[in-house]
Amino acid sequence: MKIAIAGTGYVGLSNAILLAQHHEVYAVDLIAEKVAMINEGKSPLVDPEIEEYLARGGLTLTATLDGEAAYREAEFVIISTPTNYDPKKNYFDTSSVEAVIETVRRVNPAAVMVIKSTIPVGYTESVCKKYGTDQILFSPEFLREGQALKDNLYPSRIIVGYPSGNEKMHAAAKTFAGLLAEGAIKKDIPTLLTNLTEAEAVKLFANTYLALRVSFFNELDTFAEMKGLDAKQIIEGIGLDPRIGTHYNNPSFGYGGYCLPKDTKQLLANYNDVPNNIMGAIVEANATRKDFIAEQILERAPKTVGVYRLAMKANSDNYRQSSILGVMERLRAKGVELVIYDPSLKETVFDRMEVIRDFDEFCGRSDVIVANRMDDALNGVRDKVYTRDIYYRD
Repeated sequence: MKIAIAGTGYVGLSNAILLAQHHEVYAVDLIAEKVAMINEGKSPLVDPEIEEYLARGGLTLTATLDGEAAYREAEFVIISTPTNYDPKKNYFDTSSVEAVIETVRRVNPAAVMVIKSTIPVGYTESVCKKYGTDQILFSPEFLREGQALKDNLYPSRIIVGYPSGNEKMHAAAKTFAGLLAEGAIKKDIPTLLTNLTEAEAVKLFANTYLALRVSFFNELDTFAEMKGLDAKQIIEGIGLDPRIGTHYNNPSFGYGGYCLPKDTKQLLANYNDVPNNIMGAIVEANATRKDFIAEQILERAPKTVGVYRLAMKANSDNYRQSSILGVMERLRAKGVELVIYDPSLKETVFDRMEVIRDFDEFCGRSDVIVANRMDDALNGVRDKVYTRDIYYRD
């Protein structure tokens, strides 16, 4: 089967590799450098499994800049283009998704399109009406950055939404779910075929619950720090209740990354005419946590604060919407000088802040070193480090 995928971010590239184990896959991107790397068996992303699978070969995968050619003969076109959240409009920018839909409708109207980009609740039905088509499915992704392919090889579940009552698209949804399961290593994967809008809601509510959990443990940690308590002991004690568990409980500077900040805000926007308390509180809690972290750092009266890596997580190069950026904004507003150590940054200046290449120089110039996630490299200057990382893991 020929499959085309629009976008080679974590979602697009991990799905491309998953499906290219058994099918002819064309991965479309606008950036020539990324296309060349993929075709050379190199990953443009930091992800161990993606790097391994591309390097060892054996995939029927071609990256290309020519979207029209890729879509023309594809039976399925997966859309995994970026949909950044626009805070002014309270809405995802879905223009890249619609650009792909328009192209596919023009060159191959028989193709089944599968949206995997994150979108507002009700969006897929609206574009079906806009373009006069029923050839669109929605299949949410539940991937962790840096472990995207692993989460596709061992998925927690497969969900595909299709137009309610449409038997042809129900069959297409079943086929597509089968393609995902075929490429996975895990067997007996829970699979759910739902209505389009319900599938969209699953994505946003799942990520908002994760943001709620992050916020809960962060506020527990704030309480412990202000009261002089051992947060780890409290977290371990409540985690022994199996209904709470010992997972996803490591305090941080706030939730961030590709999905949680924008998904929580989009879900809250979808609640504009629905009574709610929790959804708004989750969004506000993230800002409150960053305020608190900045205040704790300022109490040390530093002249220069060193920021150790911008990425959200260990073994990642993604700093988009990283929580540490919000802390940095607050510190800079108070007149604190900031310097950055991050080997993944190519530039020498990041947002008017100096990027220091030499680790020893970075440590020497920093009165306080701020690290969202601890690293063994910092053990020698532990007395300078401010972190809320209890478990030294994500």
